[in-house]
Amino acid sequence: MIQITPDIKIDTEEIELIFTRAPKPGGQNVNKVSSAVQLRFDITSSASLSPDVKQRLIKLAGRRVTSDGVLI
Repeated sequence: MIQITPDIKIDTEEIELIFTRAPKPGGQNVNKVSSAVQLRFDITSSASLSPDVKQRLIKLAGRRVTSDGVLI
């Protein structure tokens, strides 16, 4: 569990980390190793958050949330 506030905790199983190659030029190894991380959290399917918190998070996240309710 990840403690967000005293009342809000998110189960680590609900967070997905994707390791990819960085999309922009960088150092020597940028095209050889996974050097970027993308965090994905499906807000709409989360059992850890109440409907009010989900709605507020979607509003605060703005363009970082897909049309399916996934925070990237």
